[in-house]
Amino acid sequence: MRRARTVLLAAMVVLPLTGATAPPQQPVFAHGEAQPVFDPADVVREKVFVRAPIDSDRDGKDDEVRTEVLRLRATNQSLKSPVIFRISPYFGGGQRPPKHNVDVDLYVPGWPRRPDRRDVPDAGPEKDPRVSAALGSSGPSPRDIPEHADEKYYLARGYALVYADSLGTGESTGCPTSGGRNETIGARSVVDWLNGRTTARDINNKPSVASWTTGKTAMTGLSYNGTLPNAVASTGVKGLEAIVPMAAISRWYDYYRAGGAVVAPGAYQGEDADWLATRVNSRADREICKPVINELTEKQDRLTGDYSPFWDERNYLNDANKVRAATLIAHGLNDWNVKTKQAAQWYSALKANKVPVKIWWHRHEHGDPVNVRKEEWQKALNRWFTRYLFGHQNNVEAEPRVTIQREDNSWATEADWPVPGSSDVSLHPQPGGAATGGLGLKPARGVEKLVDDASKKVEQLITLPNSDTRLAYATPAAKRALRVSGAIKAELELSFDRPAANVTAVLVDRAPDGTAKVITRGWADPQNRGRLDRTEPVKPGEQYSLTVELQPMDHVLPAGNKLELVVLSSDRDYTLRPRPGAGIAVALDHTRLVVPVLGGKAAFVAAFGP
Repeated sequence: MRRARTVLLAAMVVLPLTGATAPPQQPVFAHGEAQPVFDPADVVREKVFVRAPIDSDRDGKDDEVRTEVLRLRATNQSLKSPVIFRISPYFGGGQRPPKHNVDVDLYVPGWPRRPDRRDVPDAGPEKDPRVSAALGSSGPSPRDIPEHADEKYYLARGYALVYADSLGTGESTGCPTSGGRNETIGARSVVDWLNGRTTARDINNKPSVASWTTGKTAMTGLSYNGTLPNAVASTGVKGLEAIVPMAAISRWYDYYRAGGAVVAPGAYQGEDADWLATRVNSRADREICKPVINELTEKQDRLTGDYSPFWDERNYLNDANKVRAATLIAHGLNDWNVKTKQAAQWYSALKANKVPVKIWWHRHEHGDPVNVRKEEWQKALNRWFTRYLFGHQNNVEAEPRVTIQREDNSWATEADWPVPGSSDVSLHPQPGGAATGGLGLKPARGVEKLVDDASKKVEQLITLPNSDTRLAYATPAAKRALRVSGAIKAELELSFDRPAANVTAVLVDRAPDGTAKVITRGWADPQNRGRLDRTEPVKPGEQYSLTVELQPMDHVLPAGNKLELVVLSSDRDYTLRPRPGAGIAVALDHTRLVVPVLGGKAAFVAAFGP
């Protein structure tokens, strides 16, 4: 023991004489996860402005992205850290602009164009809950960018954290464009700077080089903050090794439109791409962006709802084949702001492209899984980042792709989604929809009619025993539970007594006591019955085939409950709201509901009979 102490003392004497210093702590891994071996308080903070190779505010200079770095002090020595990068349009605050008027008549080709007014005061809560959710702030902070609740968790494990203002917001220049190409380039430029491919300046206007990082970067965020990672990943940029988009958009058209119809995000009637850009335009000299935002108003086209080059620019599915970042998706099955289609189609596209991809489906609304299942979600993220940022082989890519929260709040894993073993079952409505007609495997004949009334909400209409404003069709009570998993569609044969009308389809779970819950819903414009990018006139009295895509869903119908299809015209909370009175006739013999059922037709027969 004395000899060991003598050797230790000798070493302590030698080190100062030779100028040698102990090497910095390196990351430690156990059970497939980076471990908390660093002091999260021993950090360096710095602000830089990264050059983005685009001039979206048209001032003759490249845009700059205000970026804040939070890294361990040991990176001033020989430690190299990978980066978890969050970029947001919300860090800088914003405005409360007026919304579009939605109490308007629908567009009819050849008729005089109605004015598109954005003059409805924002009557929502003082603090937008979407912003609070997206920021994930742990509370007030003296920093310009709020402290994120998990900072210490990641710093202790050897990650560096980088935050940035999206273009046109906070201290970044440029202009916000609600998912436009410039926002993608701005966010990508930070990844490029971390990998030495673009320049940055510090607050003293001196060059700043990210020599402290490995360059391996992950992007994560919720809502708009999660959409930007999808956008950047779709460029195939090198160095972006992983993304974690939560409640994120994969195609902006599906956020503000559906089947050619102008549709609102849940609870946010009257918003659109121009409204959102105005909302987040928080740079000090925001007037410079007015011409850019005015162009959004013109090109988004709230009259026809058609798909166009404007929306195609904001379609990240187009470039899903370029994505190389391992992707962990999280989305709420009850999220009616960023709807489930956004996650389902992104997951499917990346899986087809052989990208490592997983998805967490929780049963909450527009939120972060950390608020639902904190410890397990944090562990899942750390394992994902450990694998793809540190390169530690923990076999996470071989684990089940799907984690899903069930109706009783329990959790399960699945090999894939939709759940393997599910297949489409075609269900046909039976006469009697003014009250409640049947819904089963056998086709029926007949024509049934409804009259539009946008003053009534879906939740009100599904409680009525009789109504001329909707048609309802229900199965018998289920003898055993039935699981619906995947994309649902209503294929309708319709005629109209006016040249324009909304069409809405709703899938309902009805309990034995008569109470009903919306499982999912969808919308379409019959003028876009052939193509999303082309408006075709509707001739009153003529029959048309129209497919309404309902939002993808995973739902277990309990034994004793009924599965119900409800067809109506305007959906007060989502569609434009024209004057009441448009009549729609449904030809039952060419109408069906297509539902993906676990076990397929045999499972349906076991639950409801032939």
